[in-house]
Amino acid sequence: MDDNQFKYSNSVIAIPLFFVWFLWFIYWLQIKFDFDFDENGIFPRTFSGLQGIIFSPFIHADIQHLYNNSIPLLILLAALRFFYAKQSFAVIGYGILFSGLITWIIGRDSYHIGASGLIYVLVSFIFFKGIQTKYYRLVALSLTVIVVYGGLIWYVFPKVEDKISWEGHLAGFITGFALSLFYKTPEYKKIIKYDWEHPDYDPMQDKFMQRFDENGNFVNLPVIEPDEEIQSYFSSNLPVNYEIVLNQKNESKP
Repeated sequence: MDDNQFKYSNSVIAIPLFFVWFLWFIYWLQIKFDFDFDENGIFPRTFSGLQGIIFSPFIHADIQHLYNNSIPLLILLAALRFFYAKQSFAVIGYGILFSGLITWIIGRDSYHIGASGLIYVLVSFIFFKGIQTKYYRLVALSLTVIVVYGGLIWYVFPKVEDKISWEGHLAGFITGFALSLFYKTPEYKKIIKYDWEHPDYDPMQDKFMQRFDENGNFVNLPVIEPDEEIQSYFSSNLPVNYEIVLNQKNESKP
C-alpha cells in the first residue's frame, strides 16, 4: 500500500462546501418566497412520493434541522473525498438514490425530508470500508467516525424520537454498508512480501519454522545422508582376453 494514494485537492473542501451551501440556498428560497417544499419529500408507497427520493435530502423543516445536518455533512464529505476519491461521487449519488428508495418502501405514511439519510450512508460506508481494507489509516478513520458519530446508531430504531425519520436513518445505514461491499478498493490492498502473509501459509512446510520445536527452541535438522551407489568404472560385460608378449627388439641380426 502506497500512502501517496491520499492526495489532497481543492475538491476535498470545495465539494462539501458547495453541497452544504446548496442546502442553505434551498432553505433561503423556502423562507424568502414562502415555499412549502415538504410536499416534495418522500411519501412512502405513493407514486408522487417517488420524487422525494431525489429532492428530500435538500429539504429541511427548520433552521435547527438544517444546522444539525450541515456540520456532519461537511466533515464526512471531506473525509470521503480525501480517503475514497475514486468512489466518492458514486457513494453520494447511489447513497441518495437507494437510501431514498428503501425509505419509500419501509417508511411510515408521512413526508420524510432532510439530509440525515445521506449522513448515515457516509458514516456506514466509511466505517465498514475502513475495516474491510485492514489498512491502518483507514481503520483509524473508521474508529474516529464511531467515536464521533457512534451515538447516531440509536436513531435507526423506532420510537426513539417520534419526530425523526428512523426509517430514513436505517435505510442510509443499510445502503452505506451495501456500497462498502460493492465498491472495491484494490489500491489499498496490502502488498504481500513474505510467504507467511499468504492466507494458505503452512508453517510446517516452512524450512525456517522447521528449525524450532513445539516449545520454540532452536534445533538442528537431522542430517540425511544420501544413498550413493558405488559406480564400477572398470566393469564390462564383454570378455577380455590378455596375451603376454615377450619383450623382444625387432632388429635384424648381423
